[in-house]
Order: sequence, then C-alpha cells, then structure tokens
Amino acid sequence: MTIFIAIYITLLGIILGSFYNVVALRVPVQESLIHPPSHCPGCNTRLKRRDLIPVFSYLISGGKCRYCGSKVSPLYPLGETVTGLLFLWVYLEFGLTGQGLLGFLLVSLSIIITVADLKYMLIPNKVLLFFLPIFLIVVPFMGEFSLWQHLLGAVVGGGVTLLLALFGGMGLGDVKLFALLGWVIGFPNVILAFMLACLLGTVVGGLLIVFRIVHKKQPFPFGPSLAAGALITYGYGSALISTYFSLIG
Repeated sequence: MTIFIAIYITLLGIILGSFYNVVALRVPVQESLIHPPSHCPGCNTRLKRRDLIPVFSYLISGGKCRYCGSKVSPLYPLGETVTGLLFLWVYLEFGLTGQGLLGFLLVSLSIIITVADLKYMLIPNKVLLFFLPIFLIVVPFMGEFSLWQHLLGAVVGGGVTLLLALFGGMGLGDVKLFALLGWVIGFPNVILAFMLACLLGTVVGGLLIVFRIVHKKQPFPFGPSLAAGALITYGYGSALISTYFSLIG
C-alpha cells in the first residue's frame, strides 16, 4: 500500500509542480494565472492537452515547441520533476502527518520562489503574502518547536539577512523569504539553514564561475540556496545539530 501512496504523492507533486511553474513565471510579471491560456512564448500558439503533460510533453517534443520549433525552457520539466521528488521525500520522511503537511507546503513555497528567482532574480511579494497566513496558522500546531522558538527563528532569519541586505549582500526579497522560512523551521534550525545556504551558494556560484556560465561580478540568485538550506534543515536539522555537538563535546 505504501508504494502506491508514494507513487500517487510523486505524481501529485509533478502535477502541482506544473502549476507552480505557471505561478513562478507569471506572478513576477503581473500576468494572470488564468488568462491567457498556456501558449508558446515564441509563436503564441495556444497549447493543446497533449502539450501540457508534465515532463513527458517536454521529453517527447525534444524540448521544443511542436508548432514553431523554438526551444522550451528546461525550467518547466525541472520544476515539475524536482517538486515530485521532494513531495516523495517529504512523504517517506514524515508520512501523512502534520509535519508532512507542513513539509509539502514548505516544498511548494521553495519551488515557486526558486523558479521565479532563477528566471527574474526576484522573489514575488504576492507569493510570500499568500503563504504567510497559511504558515502562521499551521506552524503553531504542526511545527517541531515551541511557539517562542518559531518566533525567534523568524526574528533571527529576518535579522541576519537584513544586516546583509543593508551592506548590499542580498535583496529585501531574500530577507522576507528567510524570515518566513525561519518561522517555519524555528530556532536554532534557522542558524543551520543559513550556514547551509551560504555553503550551497558558494559551491554552486563557484562552479558556475569556473565553467564560465556566469561572470564574477554577475548577480546571483540566493533565494534557491535559502530554500534548499531550509528544506535540508527541516528534514535533518535536529540530527545534524546533535551530531555536531557530539563531535565537539
């Protein structure tokens, strides 16, 4: 039975990932999520159902529009696939529990802001404002820590990133995002998440520079690193912190 639920959760994640792509690519440019219907950005041809099957349509068409031959952004299948895999991870790690529900919500936010930040170097306020009341309601009942630890997580997350933003180290979108993530993962997990985000950002950014995909002084989106750090910490934060203190103790 577990394997069927796992398959269902994965497929659900892939389907939702397709919708999250739409949100991430349309909201930052003030476009409606409904109108116009899905279309090719190259030739504006309205896409048919067979063109909108998550992941598979991209693979079958060879990553190109069937009507004009223009390339389709790999962000579409990547967002769908990663969402499906992360939904599967949450289910295997937490099951269908309160923490699992909170994990699905955290993944959903992370995917949307990651795609938006990669595409536009922007974390949309509308997305953060949509998730804010949801997390404010859900976290006190399903979070790992006490309410004060979650509040402290938000203050520390927002405070640390705000200091960096004042010195030009990151944008205010990152500040608002990490304050929200800090509320979800709590204190002291927020500190570990920030350290992991810096490590991931440094490694990925360094590799992109080495392979000349980006230039040294080119702006680099930090939102995906913050989201990844928060997700890792949400799953393994307590174990990682305990292991660290056992090693230095």
